Amino acid sequence: MISVVIPTRNRADLLSSAIQSLFSQTLGKNRFETLIIDNGSTDHTKEVVSQYKNQLPNLRYIHASEPGLHIGRHRGMREAKGDVLVFADDDIEATPAWLESYHRLFSDSQVAMVGGNNFPLFIQPPPNWLKCLWEHSRLKSGRALPALSILHLKGGLRECSPYRVWGCNFAIRKSVLAEAGGFHPDGMPRQLIRYRGDGETHVSRYIIENGLKCIFHPEASVYHKVTPERMTHSYFRQRGYSQGVSDSYTALRNRDISQKNLIRCAVVWAWHQLKDRICLSAEARQALNEFKRGHREGYAYHQNCYKTDPEIHAWVHKADYF
Repeated sequence: MISVVIPTRNRADLLSSAIQSLFSQTLGKNRFETLIIDNGSTDHTKEVVSQYKNQLPNLRYIHASEPGLHIGRHRGMREAKGDVLVFADDDIEATPAWLESYHRLFSDSQVAMVGGNNFPLFIQPPPNWLKCLWEHSRLKSGRALPALSILHLKGGLRECSPYRVWGCNFAIRKSVLAEAGGFHPDGMPRQLIRYRGDGETHVSRYIIENGLKCIFHPEASVYHKVTPERMTHSYFRQRGYSQGVSDSYTALRNRDISQKNLIRCAVVWAWHQLKDRICLSAEARQALNEFKRGHREGYAYHQNCYKTDPEIHAWVHKADYF
């Protein structure tokens, strides 16, 4: 049994198409379950899930009112019947072989984590500057724009870095996730962003430190929606701010990681792989600058919270967040 865990909050319409994409999975419907973890929605999320129960026999709706993506993920982990957990965002659309690929790869007992591509699905035509950023992004084996959680790696089945497995399409053995201590805080509402941590990055770091096997498979892929509000410079600044908070958390929790290295890594995380940056338009460069400005602000904000708020100080150093 594979357990698909989809945390969601007030995005019923996006969630609907994510659920619908599971209807066409090549893996038999009795071989997987789908857990929708509602983190306190006030829209029609529950009604959306209810209308699909007859089409997905193992579809379950679970209410978890406390905010935070890690809350939804951990609730899904506890409720899951499967030994393999596939975490997905509510704004993905799965390719038909998505779950069958995971089912096949985890038959190898040495495999701890698996990921695939997160192809962009632009809800409306992207502005030229955003199209430019995506088309000029480069990895050794593909392209990536982490600020939008979109990734396209070329080539076939192979071992890969766990840092190439992102939270919108993240498959892991339940036992490994438990051993890692679960996820760190992520996806906090804006008013609670001081409680943000480094999310699934902590789990990826655990995989590396323990020499566990991580696999990339191009068939284990999804389409990740890029909504209009994400195609703006203000979103890039907001995304940079969130990353700055996460990097501050990581630096404070892991004293062997210097601030200088984290800031450098944040730039690499988002932009270092951009090729021929001299060719970028002024608007594309502005987006990069907005991200970096937001990162500086978020990092400084969280550092100050840590110094002045005893609750945040204690939160950063919790053993786990179950």
